[in-house]
Parts: sequence; structure tokens; C-alpha cells
Amino acid sequence: MNPKERGNNDDASVSDQSSPNGESAQQPDESAQTEAQPRAAMPPAASGSHAPPPADPHKHTRAGLALIALGVVFGDIGTSPLYALRQSVALLPAEEVTSGLLGILSLIFWSLVGVVSVKYMGFVTRADNRGEGGIFALFVKSRLDSPDKKKKHQHRLRPHTILILIGACMLCGEGVITPAISVLSATEGLSLVAPETSPLVVPLAIMLLLGIFWFQSKGSEKIGRIYGPIMLLWFTVLGGLGLWQVIREPLVLQALAPWHGWRLLWQHPLEVSALLGAVVLAITGVESIYADMGHFGRRAIMHAWYVVALPALVLNYFGQGAHILAEHAAGHSVDNPFLAIAPEGAARLALMLLSVLAAVIASQALISGTFSMIRSAIQFGFFPRLKVLHTSAAHRAQIYIPLANAALCIGSITIVLAFQTSSSVAAAYGVAVTGAMVITTFAFYLVAQRAWGWSRARALPLCALFGVVDLAYFYSNLHKFADGGWVPLAISVALLVVMHTWRSGKNEVFARVYANDITEDELCNIAASPHITRVRGTAVFMAGNPKGTPLVLLHHVKANKVLHETVVLLSVMTSDAPYVPANERIEVRPIGENGVWRAIAHYGYMESPDVAALIEQLRDQGGVPLVPAEATYYFNREMIMSGGVARLPEWQKHFYGFLSRNARQARDYYQLPPMQIIEVGLPIQL
Repeated sequence: MNPKERGNNDDASVSDQSSPNGESAQQPDESAQTEAQPRAAMPPAASGSHAPPPADPHKHTRAGLALIALGVVFGDIGTSPLYALRQSVALLPAEEVTSGLLGILSLIFWSLVGVVSVKYMGFVTRADNRGEGGIFALFVKSRLDSPDKKKKHQHRLRPHTILILIGACMLCGEGVITPAISVLSATEGLSLVAPETSPLVVPLAIMLLLGIFWFQSKGSEKIGRIYGPIMLLWFTVLGGLGLWQVIREPLVLQALAPWHGWRLLWQHPLEVSALLGAVVLAITGVESIYADMGHFGRRAIMHAWYVVALPALVLNYFGQGAHILAEHAAGHSVDNPFLAIAPEGAARLALMLLSVLAAVIASQALISGTFSMIRSAIQFGFFPRLKVLHTSAAHRAQIYIPLANAALCIGSITIVLAFQTSSSVAAAYGVAVTGAMVITTFAFYLVAQRAWGWSRARALPLCALFGVVDLAYFYSNLHKFADGGWVPLAISVALLVVMHTWRSGKNEVFARVYANDITEDELCNIAASPHITRVRGTAVFMAGNPKGTPLVLLHHVKANKVLHETVVLLSVMTSDAPYVPANERIEVRPIGENGVWRAIAHYGYMESPDVAALIEQLRDQGGVPLVPAEATYYFNREMIMSGGVARLPEWQKHFYGFLSRNARQARDYYQLPPMQIIEVGLPIQL
């Protein structure tokens, strides 16, 4: 297996091995990886092979994948017409509706083209990690060939790693706000269809949110089958209604010219920030395009965007604009242009109900994406272990994290109760989205230089252009801070503190636990010692370090003076690849001639370890003489105490201790039978 695929560098440990293994994680350098090469390893796969993504593209036609992508990838950006143009037009003076509206539509159109089509579709989606996208794919790609990659004992997080973690935290903040604003915008249509039901809007939104988050534990496989068709219907209705209005008022097509947008910004310099802060709502959800790429492939996503989503969105925004122009000419105002473009009566009610379904799908997609990102953070050692449940036997990417789901649910409902209207929530929306866009541009620049070998003269101008646009949108949202923009930032800061504390604490623990490691030769001497009694059976010692001897084994031998006939030192490592093929999963080799074996298991950062299956594989393919049902698993359990000389603030030592005590226990993380587990306490003073 390529050493670069083993998470062998930089700030992320190859896994949160203390984490799962119950011992402190090591950050082995490349020489350590060479030493860990097996003598009797599993047969390698063909060069360049990798595990298929969760939803195997080969099982679907290209059109079928594009249809499914409509429901998962474009749910968020597809529901932006519910509120984006309404929020933008509300900023225009009444006497400038015509010219101002053309400027807003021009800004929306060119934002969709420039940010979504050019930046993300044209460039960012090319920065995939074996077909997988997302902020952690950029993290892996951006640290290739890093000048500090081979430095040993580097325990501090580097600035670019922290910046990417901030981007991940901001996406989690977006995961809280998106369900709130999507569902609330959809249910507000009820007050337009039946004004007397206005008091029911907030309670109905809360009920829908409760239903959405309750359903997460059931899995999205069943409802996922109808995501695509519903969203295809949604985009068809969006485009059809928009086209109908554009035909009635073709003047609106002048907004295709970019100078209308420039003129609007030039004539209203004091309102530029507010205008761009509203326009950016039209491209919220753009990060989902990259994050969910591994499920469907870049080509299917591009087809869905250019053939269906982009034309439908443009037609709908222009259709809403055409209706506003027509009503303004007649002396009327439009409170909800999205619903107003539909004929009154049953058609408008049907559109409102369809918008509720679309909002549910948009929320579902972002929640699932948040789960996947948190699992990747856990695997890379940036987040405490949480309970991760798989909700589908066929699609391994469909997971459910109860604690994360509860936090998202409480956060979304709290936002609905606090802000009451989608217009108020929109004030909090944009900061997290645009912040993540800025960080994506920065990470893409690193990928272009380090992974693709672009020169600075080639990469810098392109990324500078993207950065100027992203920073303009980010700056334009800062004025929303006091009106609610602090909410996603507060969520991001809280998550960043957790991630930084967990990673820093693990690094400090490693520096103390592995300062005087026992070598394999010394272990052989221990196993052959006449003072040690060898007993029947198999002992599996979970080791965070893929070399040396785990402390739990030393504690066991010191206390009991016995050692099993078969001893396996098992390390579970997180690869830089999203998925690891089954035939590259295990490396196994004997240590000496005393029945001691070293096994290294590789998992992708989008996979969950299954030690029970590993033991079966060790017996069947690795040649280790063991009986899985009779094996005993030994773990270290950290007992963190403050007051030491660790390079952490005192508050962070206490907080790390709190996180360590409340993280999911290793025995549960590995899904092992509790009757086959022995934990040994490991007091550590930081």
C-alpha cells in the first residue's frame, strides 16, 4: 500500500488511535511506515484501485445518477428561490424597483455562473480524493508534499490545518441553519395561501423539523429513492412557472447583461454590503456539490446542474423578477414572489406543498453530509469518539450519529423559535456559507500547488480571482453579525475548541506515553522469558502505535506474569483515502518465533472500523492461529489528570479530561463483545 495513503504525516494522526484503540495516537513518519511493511501481507490490489463509493455508480445509468444527484446534491441550492430574491428586493427603494431588480437578477445570474459553474464545477470538483470530495478531501490533498511533512515530533496543529478545521466547523453551523430557514420559508407560504393560518407557521415548522430529525435514525434509503423524482418535479415546476412569467414580461432578460449588476453596486456604494449579503443566499448549498461528489461522480453532478438545476433556477429567479416588474407597473407590491408566480387557488397550494417537500429533502441532504463530515473528523483524530450507526447494509455512507442529530435538532428548533421568520433567519445565514467558500479557495490553492504541481504564477491569479469574489461575499455578510450572524460563528468557535483540544490533548498524551517505547526485540525477549508463563488462547492488544509494544501488554505481563500462546498487536490506522479495498485492509507479520504477531488494519476516513471482521480476516487470510470467539481484547483506558507540564493551558487540560471521560468507549467503538474485553487503567498527568 502506498505510504501516502496511510495518514502518515502532518497534524492528523493516522487515526484517533487512542481514541479507538484506547492508547495514544502516534504520528509516524515515513520511515516508520517502511518498518511496518509486512512479511506476510495480504495480496495487493491492482495499482490505482480503490473501493467503490457508497452508492456504486456502476449500478446506475448516467441519467439515473444525475437524477439521484438532483435530490441529494442540489436540494439546498434548489430551495434558495424560496427566499433569496425576496430578501434582495426588500433592500431596494420603491422608486428604483425596475433598474434595481435588473441589477439584482444580474448579480444572482453571474453568481450562479461564476461561483457554482466556474469555480466549483470547473475547478474545485477536480480536486477529488479518489473520487471523494468534501473539506477533508481538500485537507488530505493540500498536505501532500508539505515541506514540514517529514518533521518528527510535530505535535502542534499547523495554521493551514486549523483553517481547514474552521471550514469544517462552519459547514456544521450551516447544517444547523439550513433546515431552519428551508422549512420555515416553505411553511410561510401557508400564510399567503390562507392568511388566517399565520399563527400556525412556526409550530408547523417545528413539527416538520422534529419529524425530519426523528427520521434520521430510520435511515434515508427508502425515502432516498424518491428524492430524485421529487426534486426533478421541483426543478421542472420552478423552470416552468419562471418561463411563463418571463414570456409575459421579457424585459427581465436584460438582466443577463453583467453591467446591470455593476451599475447597481456603483450607484449604491453604501448598500453594496447589504445587497451582496442578500444575493449570496442564491448560492447557499454550493459546498454540497463538492461534498457529495463521491456518491455520484463529477460527471453525473455536472449533467444534473447544467441540464436541469441551473436552467430551472435561472428561469425561476427571472420569472419572479418578471412578476415583480409587472405588479410594480400596476401599482401593486409582492410580499412572496416565489408563490406569487403561481396561479391563485389550487395551483398555489400545490406549489406550497411541493416547496415543503423540497425543504425536507434539502434539510435531509445537509444533515447526512454533516454526519459524514463528523465521522471523518473522528477517524482523523480531530473529534472525540461518538456512536456511529449504519442505517443501510447496501450503502455504507448512510450513517446516523445520535448525539450530532440531537444537537442539530435542538439548534434548528432554537433558531426557529428565536427568529420566528425566514427573513430574520436569513440574517444569520450567509456568514458560515461565505466563510466556508473562502477557506475552500485557500485549500484549493494548496492542492493546485502541492498535489497538481502548479506553479505560483499559474495558481495564484486564478485563486486570487476566486478569493476576491468570496471575500466580497464574506465581508458583505459581516454586517449581519449583530442580527444573528454570530450564531453560526459561535457554533463554529465551539466546535473548533473541541477539535483543537482533542487533537492537542492526544498529541500531548502521545508524547508522554511513547517517550520510552519497548522495541520488538525487547518484546521477543519478554515472550521467551522463563519467568513468563504462556497460557492457551489468544490475546489481542489494541495498539495506537504501529511499532513498538503497547503499554497495555506491558501492564498485563507485569501484573499477571502470563502471556497467551497467540498474541496479536493490532493497530487500526486511518488512511488518507476515503475507502480502502478489502484486500488491502490488513498487513500481518510474525514478530520472532514466539507466537507474537503484528497486524495493521487500514480504514478510509469515511469508514468505520469493525474489529470483529478484522479478526476473522486475520485467521482466514493472515494465517494467525486463533479462534475469534475465544479471543480476549485488551485496551488501555486513559485517566487524565491535570497539573503536569504539558504544553496546554490549564483550562484545556481540564476540558480534554472531560472529553476523554465522555467519549465513546473503545470497546463500543469497535463493536466487540463486552465479555471478551479487558480494560487496564492508564493514569496520565498533563
